[in-house]
This record gives sequence, structure tokens and C-alpha cells, in this order.
Amino acid sequence: MAVRVFHRDNPDLMMPIISSDARLIVWPGVGAEVANMNYVVLEPDEQNVPHTHEESEDTIYILEGLGTIKDFTNDLAIPFEAGDAVHVPAGVKHAVCADRGSRIVSVGGPCPPDRNLLRLLGVE
Repeated sequence: MAVRVFHRDNPDLMMPIISSDARLIVWPGVGAEVANMNYVVLEPDEQNVPHTHEESEDTIYILEGLGTIKDFTNDLAIPFEAGDAVHVPAGVKHAVCADRGSRIVSVGGPCPPDRNLLRLLGVE
């Protein structure tokens, strides 16, 4: 195995459960064992399907925009902005929402990769 470089505009897989523009960049399908990095764009008023990563922690770094992370497990809605990092513990039902009038661009994802989600997408 050697060092590899991946570009956000050449994803191997799209994830419509996350957004209309959610790209898997680094994941087991490209040879990563425990790393996972997604590039996600949420347009204004778009949000993820509420979901849980049973065995993975989700970390999302906000590159652009304002939004809210909804924590359904603990009945919380926490605002965030560009420059913030959102951490979701394993087992917490959540959704990222572009509900503050702007587009959101983020990178991150569940680590280790959420193999159950990959199975739902038909790739694991």
C-alpha cells in the first residue's frame, strides 16, 4: 500500500441519505481500513435523513455556512458556523440541517466507517 491522493470532484460513491451532494472520498471502497472522509454540500433548507451510526463516532468540520445539528437522542438543536467541528458520539440519532439561510459545506464522517450505512448503499 502507498500514499494516495483523492479529489472531492472525483468521488467513487454518492450518498443521497446524507444530501443531494454527499461524496464519499476516503472510505473502505478505496482501500482505507479505518479512515473515512466525506465531502458534503447542503443547500439552504436541506437536511440529512435523521440517522445513527451505531459503532462509529461522527466528526464534521464546517468549511462554509451556518446551520444546526439536531440531536434527537437528547432532544437538542445546536447551532454551528464555518470553522466549527461537530462531534456526534456513536449511537446518537442526528441530522445536519441547513436551516439558517445559507449553504453548508463540510468534510468529515463516521470513524470507523459505518459499514451498516455502506450496506444500505449497496457497496459493503
